[in-house]
Amino acid sequence: MTHFKRIIVTTAAVFTVLLAFAWATGVHANSNYYTTNPGIIKTKHSVILYRDAEKTHKATKVSANHFAKISQVIHEDGKAPVLKTNTGKYLTASKKFVVKTKGYQNPKKYYQVNYTQIKPFGKIGYTVKRHYEGIKTWYIMRKMGTFAGYDKYNQATYNAVKRFQQRHHLKVTGNVNEKTWLKMGFSKKAWTGIDSYVAPLKAHAWNGRSAHIEAMIHQAYRYMGNPYLVGSSSSPKYGTDCSGLVMQGLYAGGINPLPTSSIHHAYPGNEWNSRNLWASKKFKHVAYSHRQRGDLVFYYQPGTHVIWHVAIYLGKNKVIESWPPRIMVQPIRNGQRSDIAGIARPFN
Repeated sequence: MTHFKRIIVTTAAVFTVLLAFAWATGVHANSNYYTTNPGIIKTKHSVILYRDAEKTHKATKVSANHFAKISQVIHEDGKAPVLKTNTGKYLTASKKFVVKTKGYQNPKKYYQVNYTQIKPFGKIGYTVKRHYEGIKTWYIMRKMGTFAGYDKYNQATYNAVKRFQQRHHLKVTGNVNEKTWLKMGFSKKAWTGIDSYVAPLKAHAWNGRSAHIEAMIHQAYRYMGNPYLVGSSSSPKYGTDCSGLVMQGLYAGGINPLPTSSIHHAYPGNEWNSRNLWASKKFKHVAYSHRQRGDLVFYYQPGTHVIWHVAIYLGKNKVIESWPPRIMVQPIRNGQRSDIAGIARPFN
């Protein structure tokens, strides 16, 4: 063997020994581990979360498809990298167990989950006219003395508004614009605030499916005890109708069910947005026997195949819903509505 060949063999042998030593001491190849912050990860298998970077004190075990936001990658000499989560827990950086992701998301054919605040869709500060519904109509009818439990801008309200405008030297239209609204004693803030309310996002990209479902349900519970008001979908200060409640819950979970929107919900022709939600192909429809917490339950009007109601399923055969006279938790079937059309799943 020549001197040159002996050098090559010796060098190869030394490299083999060093590589074996590295593996033996836990310094694994970088390609198998995240060495820079991946941002958000999803577990591929069940993994243990630890209280310390040395992984000596177990905190909990999480299953596959668990999401986490990573704040830091911990490097220690002679040890494999460790990921620190934004909750202060630690887990392996091994790509065998965790994968970098943009976060929890529905399949593309369904409504996509938003991670920036959903914006109101429609004209903020719209003029209220005959056949409109919703919170503004509710206020106007009570002011005019025409409210009798159903907040639809009827002919009696139109006539009363015309008389009010005549008395206050306003342009007589029978419609309530901002000037008439203010003259009635209502605030400019309410004129736009009622329209523009969209429930704040309460789940993040690094939260899994369960967190989005709970965000939706938590928002719905904020309306508990408020009155049933047709065409209404605004702040928890007010009542809603059935689909108005569902829309605000969806907003909190990150889903914007366009073309159905909370502003247009008060417009004529939007009285039955439960039907539009049911007809949407962007919800996954599942069998009644497969219903889960967070699913939407749709009901037929008795004796027909016409959708007339929607509620949020809580589990254990209970729903939260807006049904006259108020927003409440009820059995999934009762004497008022029991003809279930089907189940739609917002979060998959």
